[in-house]
Amino acid sequence: MESAIYSSRKWRKKREKILKRDGYQCQECKKYGRRTPATIVHHIKEIKEYPELAFDSSNLESICLACHNAKHPEKGKKSLKVQNR
Repeated sequence: MESAIYSSRKWRKKREKILKRDGYQCQECKKYGRRTPATIVHHIKEIKEYPELAFDSSNLESICLACHNAKHPEKGKKSLKVQNR
């Protein structure tokens, strides 16, 4: 299910909208006064547990790869596919 979401046109549009909303800045780093470019749109509540929130803007935040890896150490440094999450 996740892969279908991330490869959809609807996700690409939503992803761009969230990055733009957040000024293309990592929202985690911003909490600590750092300005870091965001490349990933992260689901605050995971799709596996909350599929109904997959496209809910309030469940999405722009973050950098380092913060995404910290939130999901099990995913590590995977391909660019991960950066779209």
